[in-house]
Amino acid sequence: MVVGSINIDLTVAASPLPRPGETLTGSSFSTGLGGKGANQAVAAARAGATTTMVGAVGTDAFGSLALDALRADGVDVGRVQQVEGATGIAHIRVDARTGENTIVIVPEANGALTGPQVEEALRALAPSSPVVLLQLETPLEVTLATARACEELGLRLVLDPAPAAPLPDEVWAGVWLACPNETEAELLTGVKVTDVRSAERAARWFSERGVRQVVVTRGGRGTVVVGPGGTSDIPAFGVTPIDTTAAGDSFAGALGAAVAAGLAWPVALRRAAAAGALATTRVGASPSIPTAAEVDTYLRGR
Repeated sequence: MVVGSINIDLTVAASPLPRPGETLTGSSFSTGLGGKGANQAVAAARAGATTTMVGAVGTDAFGSLALDALRADGVDVGRVQQVEGATGIAHIRVDARTGENTIVIVPEANGALTGPQVEEALRALAPSSPVVLLQLETPLEVTLATARACEELGLRLVLDPAPAAPLPDEVWAGVWLACPNETEAELLTGVKVTDVRSAERAARWFSERGVRQVVVTRGGRGTVVVGPGGTSDIPAFGVTPIDTTAAGDSFAGALGAAVAAGLAWPVALRRAAAAGALATTRVGASPSIPTAAEVDTYLRGR
């Protein structure tokens, strides 16, 4: 189950990106499904997991577009509310040369999701949803309710703490796995992540607050994993990035699906890393997320 945001992404590409006060001609524009929650739901579904989305969309045309896109990937949207007003929007600017992006999010309907609604969904779906994915693009009460319910029900909560924001310690006590990128890890812990050793120090901050496993993603420099079994440094797959949008969501969704499938931890991490890498080779958020078959093909060639 994925608890989180559902947006429609409005993406423009240009190189270089404009400076304040500057107008440039871009090279492309697209409209598609986004939001960290929806992206992770699509990633989990494409990785082969039976996936339910818990979130909210508006009654506008973008709300229907988002629901149709989720259904097209086999995501169960029975727990997605339609609330009066607008659907969440993300304005994404992508540097066409480097693939790096800047994003402005307007939450809209995502702000209507409540703690009690999420708790009810978790209790109803717990028997069939042992893994729950969560991000921070919904109200704090949703984060608190999800962590509390997962701890009570014994569900494995995977938290992608993005956009990074201070959280009460009670949230971390309910998190089974945290997967910040290096920037988010620094913002939350105060530890600047520059190498494996500093990534491990940042990861220990989460561990000290009750998180069982910590995965710090570092883009092209690989992933540092800290847990009961010690620390592992996993090299990155060598790809040429075109657009890094949703790479972290692809990683989190594929990892959640692999954990739910009972795959061995090293295998789960390798599949997640491959999914994240492949997502950077395509333009867009959910359109860039690979399927299980594509990950299989890619890993066979490594």
